[in-house]
Order: sequence, then C-alpha cells, then structure tokens
Amino acid sequence: MPPNAPTPLLTTPGVLAANLGEPLHRVEYVLRTRKHIRPAARAGRLRLYARAALAQVRHELNAMDARRARGRGGEA
Repeated sequence: MPPNAPTPLLTTPGVLAANLGEPLHRVEYVLRTRKHIRPAARAGRLRLYARAALAQVRHELNAMDARRARGRGGEA
C-alpha cells in the first residue's frame, strides 16, 4: 500500500447487523452461506467487510424475506 493511500474503512458483522437493524444471527447466516460476500480483511479470527458488503447483505436479507412471504401465499 502506498504511503499516502487512505486507510480502508472496514466493519465487523456486528456493525453490519446494527446498521441494518437485523439480528446478528441473520447477518452471520448470510455471510456464511453467500460465497460472493467475502471478507476484505481478517484481524486474527475477526472477519472485516468493506462498505459494499452492507448493500449485498441487505439485498440477500430482502430476497430471503420475499421468498418466505411467497411461500406463505404472499402475506407479508
């Protein structure tokens, strides 16, 4: 990384969950099962995600909710 490069802003799964207003276990499930959402870095065992992951996780959660609603006959 060049000396004047900006420090990347990375976030934890817990912060992603808080920003989305979702329970942590739902966000962790999405991160664990969607292989296209990858950590940008690791700090020991901690996975750190780029800002783009927030939109990807939101999209996957919305898709899960839509599939569940269709399975119940369209009731939300």
